[in-house]
Amino acid sequence: MTSIALAARTVLLTAEARAKAAASRAMAAAWGASAVEQAFDVTMPDTPARPARPELLPPNRMPKRGKAGSERSRFALLHSLAHIELNAIDLAWDMVGRFGAGLPRAFVDDWVRVGDDEARHFLMLDDRLRELGGGYGDLPAHDGLWQAAAATAHDLSARLAVVPQVLEARGLDVTPAMIVRLRAAGDDRSAEILEIIYRDEITHVAAGNHWFRWACDSNGSSPAEAFRTLVSTYFRGELKPPFNDLARSEAGLTPDLYHSIAMPGRG
Repeated sequence: MTSIALAARTVLLTAEARAKAAASRAMAAAWGASAVEQAFDVTMPDTPARPARPELLPPNRMPKRGKAGSERSRFALLHSLAHIELNAIDLAWDMVGRFGAGLPRAFVDDWVRVGDDEARHFLMLDDRLRELGGGYGDLPAHDGLWQAAAATAHDLSARLAVVPQVLEARGLDVTPAMIVRLRAAGDDRSAEILEIIYRDEITHVAAGNHWFRWACDSNGSSPAEAFRTLVSTYFRGELKPPFNDLARSEAGLTPDLYHSIAMPGRG
């Protein structure tokens, strides 16, 4: 029987995008069927394997994609989201394989489920890109999405603060407006996909919040103080209002965690 660590490493080292998503879904199904052992017998790679395309660019060289009005700008938006979801597959499985040893099985359950969700999201978006006449890899993409994982590879609390509670929570802030723009452009199919992703991402932020608070309880720290310290230390960007406080609160991410370190004068 394969181990969950080997399952995680297998996903991380699968390069081709759809194959990575398929591996994620297959490993999640095997875990759910008790065909994978809760053992941590291999290490995680420092960086995941990546497909030959898309071209990866620094953030400041990424082309502007517009407001989702034209088909070209909508394609660029969906491509950007597909790239985020592909990275999210690796982030979820790295969470499992890097930090799962010695933690409750429920921790592994949660992040395997997240990895499965992210793979499903990627495939939906790539399928939609294909319906629009292209596919993932056709446009350049941001090369900085793994930086948060590398910066927090040594610290579970830091990873939980930065990835689900900052990066994924940002998706809760911006996705509703994307859905409105897509529907205004008559692209109901793409809007429906984003609505599915939006609802799932609330549960992902909730998982991050739950295990972050669990970690804080375990070491006797205040969640609000730990969050501020860890985000200030390990997150290179800025927390930018406006925030979707309703969706964040649904995920357990209360304003006391993030409003105090948001950009001043914009909350």
